[in-house]
Amino acid sequence: MTTPLTWLYVPGDRPEVVAKALGSGADVVIVDLEDAVAPHRRAYALDATVELLAGPTGIPAAPPVHVRIGDERDLTSLAGLPGLSALRLPKITHASDIHRVAARAPDVPLYALLESASAVEHAYAVATAHPAVRGIALGEADLSADLGVRDDAGLDWSRGRVVVAARAAGLAPPVQSVFPDVRDLDGLAASCAHGRALGFLGRTAIHPRQLPVIERAYLPSPEELVIAEEILEAAAGDAGALALSDGRFVDAAIVAAARRTVSLAVRD
Repeated sequence: MTTPLTWLYVPGDRPEVVAKALGSGADVVIVDLEDAVAPHRRAYALDATVELLAGPTGIPAAPPVHVRIGDERDLTSLAGLPGLSALRLPKITHASDIHRVAARAPDVPLYALLESASAVEHAYAVATAHPAVRGIALGEADLSADLGVRDDAGLDWSRGRVVVAARAAGLAPPVQSVFPDVRDLDGLAASCAHGRALGFLGRTAIHPRQLPVIERAYLPSPEELVIAEEILEAAAGDAGALALSDGRFVDAAIVAAARRTVSLAVRD
């Protein structure tokens, strides 16, 4: 299975936009019932999303569809729908939040969004709260407001904390939060490069034009791929440490990283 790198948010109260998103090339489409929808339209957004996901076979030709719930009352309508691939849970703070959702939506994969200082402090507890948890990520707009952060660099400690928590819990690396300026593609590329250096893998987007930039930023470069293939060739049949012809030392951890690089380069 291809590792998802692009996750596209679309407002649940605009079915025509959701339909376009399903053909946008995003690896995952996230139907948003929370921040992207005005409060007076959330009931309609939920009804439209249920209609989309309630078909007898779901939507097999489309990418996986996640739903970011507006509140836990949405679970009654969404749990069990055949087209639902996962739920994204905003404003998760404690492991008990996960337990409560998992009880109401059994067998549905869950992604927790950490959007406050308290949530970041409980990142590992949330990540390990239940087997249904498939990932954790930051909600950086709300987190910035909670922390009083004045520039982007002020979030780096929290970002590192979440990357470590996900790794320690055996989850996939977190996905970066959205880049809000859809016109600044150079800024997006630079921000993705920074996120990749911190240990993130992939990014949520709010416009299809952001998708190619995110994918390019997170795919291995040709140079990285050549190095990874060289390492794997040198390590073939040898489980121990070895030195390459140029003197670089390679051990099992570096070989494992090379395998991840080569695997990531294979896109369907």
